[in-house]
This record gives sequence, structure tokens and C-alpha cells, in this order.
Amino acid sequence: MSDWPPKPFNQNTNQHNEPQANSGQEWQLLEKVVMASVTEQRRARRWGIFFKALTFLYLFIVILGVLRSCNNAGSDGVSTSSSSSHLAVVDIVGTIQSGGSKSVDSADTIKALRQAFAASGSKAIALNINSPGGSPVQSDEIWQEIRYLEKQHPDKKVYAVIGDMGASGAYYIASAANEIWVNPSSLVGSIGVIMPNYGVAGLAQKLGVEDRTMTSGENKDILSMTKPINPAQRTHVQAVLDDVHEHFINAVKEGRGARLKSNDPAIFSGLFWSGAQAVKIGIADRTGGIESLKRELKLDKTVNYTVQRNPLESVLGKMGAEFGQGFSETVTQQLQSQKQVSLQ
Repeated sequence: MSDWPPKPFNQNTNQHNEPQANSGQEWQLLEKVVMASVTEQRRARRWGIFFKALTFLYLFIVILGVLRSCNNAGSDGVSTSSSSSHLAVVDIVGTIQSGGSKSVDSADTIKALRQAFAASGSKAIALNINSPGGSPVQSDEIWQEIRYLEKQHPDKKVYAVIGDMGASGAYYIASAANEIWVNPSSLVGSIGVIMPNYGVAGLAQKLGVEDRTMTSGENKDILSMTKPINPAQRTHVQAVLDDVHEHFINAVKEGRGARLKSNDPAIFSGLFWSGAQAVKIGIADRTGGIESLKRELKLDKTVNYTVQRNPLESVLGKMGAEFGQGFSETVTQQLQSQKQVSLQ
């Protein structure tokens, strides 16, 4: 009867605290086991990503090597076929700008021109032109190289053969040739410079759009679409365009010389003409195409020296740059993870 009456619950604390302490230790142990498992899974996942990335890099290098070997094989084919007499062709097709798989790039074009002039079998060089123009810088670089190579190889004439269009920067390049051949219906000329610009200040105000552009120079936001044009800025930009235009005019006059049959300032006003009209005013020499030029020169064969950029290789190149960045980040994260684990 000594156990009666039973003691209150709060008086039996020792008996209840023992199981609670044991339970807390078990939870701590379980938490450590779970965290260790999670850490191990993260580590395994990171290593998995690392090795997958390494495998992809290996495959990428193999594919890129195959593509380059194919391109090299194509180059060897050109050099082999260039030993016999032929008309060397360099394409000026598409917009003239730096980069892009379907544009005319000065670096690639200059490389092609040098190979065409250097080939022992090339008797003349034909610029196969079908372009609306583009960058005045790229155009001038090609023009300068043609003029230089003409002086280095006086025995090889350069013919600019214009197809559908030889306008603006494309005509800039054509003017460096010894002769310009056109189709009667070709569009030729457009000797001028343009800088498109639009003003939407009124529209922005109606839509409640506020321009918060900040600059550290009063003219840094020159030609801003959301602000009325400053007369002084307009004068400056016009002077820049006029200067570039003057370079264009001088290049044409130097290239064409006395063959320009008219002193009409309209020639340099940005107008374009048909091929037949171009011959009459002296910005072209005669009508004809690549085949008629071959017959004229009594050459049966053409060899195209244009640098052919493989679109797939261009895509892979961009992928490679992005992959390289991602691969570097993966390795960095892996190293940081290992460092954190070692510190723990």
C-alpha cells in the first residue's frame, strides 16, 4: 500500500526524461545519417555531370576534327586543280559584313583573293558579284587588297562580273577591277552612304514611356529614338556620312578613272541604274557573264577560291564556346564542393 496514492505526474520527471533524452539522441543520429546520404548523392550527381560533360567534350572535338579535315581536303582539291590554266573566281555574294555564314567577310575574301592571285594556273580573276552592299569598312578593305594584288601581279587582270545586283559597297569593290561586266538588267550603282534612324518621341509620350537613359557625355545618346534630334548633332552626323561618302567617291574615281563617261553628279548621288545604262555612263564596261568571260579569255575551266564556311562548323563553334564556359563552371563548382567537404 506504500505506492498509494500515486504520485503526481510532474513528480516522476526522472522516469520520463530518460526516454526523451534517448529519443533526441536517436533523432540527431538519424539526421547525421540522412545528411551524409544527401551529401554523397550530391557528390555522385556532380561527378556524373562532370564525366558526361567530359564525354561530350571528347565527342565535340572528334566531330570538329572531322569537319576541319573535310575542309582541308576541299582546299587541297582546289590547289591541285589550280595548276592548269583557269579563270579564278571569288564570290562577292550576300550582304557585306563581318561574320555570318552567308555574308561577305573581308578576312575570308582577302584570303580567297590571295590564293587566286598566287595560283600558277590562274590567268585572270573574276569577282562574281551579287550583293546589295553593306559595311563600308569591309568593302574598303577588300578594295584595298584588290588594288594591291593588281600591282603585285600585273599580268593577271581582275574582272568584276555583276549578276542581279552590284550596289553600294558591292560596287565599291567592283570599282577596283580592271573591267566591270554586267547583265543588261543588273542593278548597278547606289554610290552613297546611309544611316537609318527613327524618332518615336511623340509615340513614347502618348504611351507614357519615359526615357531614363543616363550619360556622362552630352552627345553620348546622339540619335536617340526617344528624343527630338539636336540640330548640332544632326550636322555632326551628316558630316561623318559625307566624309565616308567622299571616300567612296574617291575610290570609284581612282578605280574607274577616265572610263567614267559623265561628270553628272547624279552618278554619286545614291541612284542606281540598269546594267545597260551603267555601260552608257561609264560605271560599267560591257555586258556579259562568267561564261562569256571564259570564252573571251579562251579558258575552259573555272576554279572557285571562295572560302566556304561550313554552317555546321559555325554552329558547333558557337556551341563549343558556350560548352567551354559551362564546362569551366562545372569544374569550378566541383572543386568548390570538394573544398567544402574537406573543410567539414
